[in-house]
Amino acid sequence: MPPLDAAYRPSRLVPGYRSVLAEYRRASDAAKEALACELDVPYGEGPGETLHHFPATRPGGPLLVYVHGGHWQELSIDDSCFPAPGLVERGAGFVAVGYRLAPEGTLDAMVASVGRALEWVVENAASLGTAPREVHAAGSSAGAHLLAMAAGSGRAGASVELAGVALLSGVYELSGVKRSYVNETLNLSAEDARRNSPLRHLPLRAREVLVARGETETAEYRRQHEALLAGLRTEGGASRKAAVRSLVCRGRNHFDLPLALGDPDEELGRAVLAQMRLGATVR
Repeated sequence: MPPLDAAYRPSRLVPGYRSVLAEYRRASDAAKEALACELDVPYGEGPGETLHHFPATRPGGPLLVYVHGGHWQELSIDDSCFPAPGLVERGAGFVAVGYRLAPEGTLDAMVASVGRALEWVVENAASLGTAPREVHAAGSSAGAHLLAMAAGSGRAGASVELAGVALLSGVYELSGVKRSYVNETLNLSAEDARRNSPLRHLPLRAREVLVARGETETAEYRRQHEALLAGLRTEGGASRKAAVRSLVCRGRNHFDLPLALGDPDEELGRAVLAQMRLGATVR
């Protein structure tokens, strides 16, 4: 296997990763069965531009927008609802974002879709049961990349500021992706990769930024984690008010890390709940 292909294949470190992906769907289906939700709400007019909304149980409570991963070509909005129970239980709202995957969808179009989703959620915050200043977002792997681009200060970024952003196991500089097997589907040019690298579009429009990864990641994902942190912490890299935190979650890998969102028994869950100012269970 060519070195760059191995670098962007975290599945080689997690032989049972397909069972984790199946758990995304199982837990997401259970959330939709157990909780009040609005499904396939359009946030734009493009293909795949819909979201699933789980309302907060506490009026004015914070809301978390989640952008799924899958190398920009796998998974879907219906694999992305698993964090909802833990958040709704604590009074928060939850939104899972859909977007058109490659090869039908280009990376530019995906970034634009996630930006539109963030703008739509903030603009419609009151009807979603939250406040514009209480909208948070999280993304995993490719979803972390898309969220970092959409929350970035480049022309493609959303025009809103988020309360907090949690970026999990993301890729923030794409020159290596362009030279790996992933590009067989993405079809990025060198200019596409430069234009869509979040490290070129700092600061992020968020008051707080959490950069997290699993303990078990390839060296490339570990490098990307550190590169983003360095960029955020340099002068001008973070917004004037942004607090930046790094987290490496013990016992977690690239695939099962997102399952900890909203779980107070997990390092990641506690960090995101703290960022959202959530504490005890709301009954």
